[in-house]
Amino acid sequence: MAELFLLQGLTHRFPDGSEGLSGIDLKLEDGEFVVLSGRNGSGKTLLARHLAGLSLPNAGSILFRGREATSRRSRLRRAVGFVFQDSDSQIIGQSVAEDIAFGPANLGLEAEEIQRRVRKALDWADLAGKENRRPETLSGGERRRLAIAGVLAMEPECLILDEPFANLDMESVMEITRICGELNARGITILVLTHELEKILHLASRLLILDTGRLCFDGIPEEAKPEDFSMHGLACPFQGHFPWSFPNPAEIGEKKT
Repeated sequence: MAELFLLQGLTHRFPDGSEGLSGIDLKLEDGEFVVLSGRNGSGKTLLARHLAGLSLPNAGSILFRGREATSRRSRLRRAVGFVFQDSDSQIIGQSVAEDIAFGPANLGLEAEEIQRRVRKALDWADLAGKENRRPETLSGGERRRLAIAGVLAMEPECLILDEPFANLDMESVMEITRICGELNARGITILVLTHELEKILHLASRLLILDTGRLCFDGIPEEAKPEDFSMHGLACPFQGHFPWSFPNPAEIGEKKT
């Protein structure tokens, strides 16, 4: 696989001098399915913002496809799609199709190309047939998929999803995980930020755990030990005994309202 990102000593300091990220060394490759986890305040979203060109480091470097990234932030923002935790804030169109078309239209694309991208995004996000619906009439899970579709219409090389399961029932959770798996199978690099590991880790090829801005685990999910989770404030997502097995996602937890 080709190198997508290379982070070397990435450090982010807040105005009060505290560090949100401390010397992160990390390489991400094309086609990976990465789950980034950690307790609240561990630095997950901050790290993702750097990957998407939305924040600048105080020290260290970010290379995107072998070239320095911070001076090419517009290129980075087009290559990396970011679905925020408050995904409803990304929905601005008066209809589903209008919302998905917003990004491609701002790229100055021809109408035919915009419509092609809208149709593809509708299909990939399982929203075909709902293109004329007003976003506020959609369910919570459908609005989350609409936010994903709007990002997919930009045809990103990498898709970042920040806490994509928040406030969703299990049926919607399984739909989001299915879409992530299918997108990755189509060659899109996936990075999911979540502490709800039991819902997505079965799809991941790689697990990263952050704590207080430091990378504490980087490896194959099945190589993680129970203490790798517990010492960083996470519930172990595995069931049974070694070798680890993943629970059936359909049987996880109670439905959320």
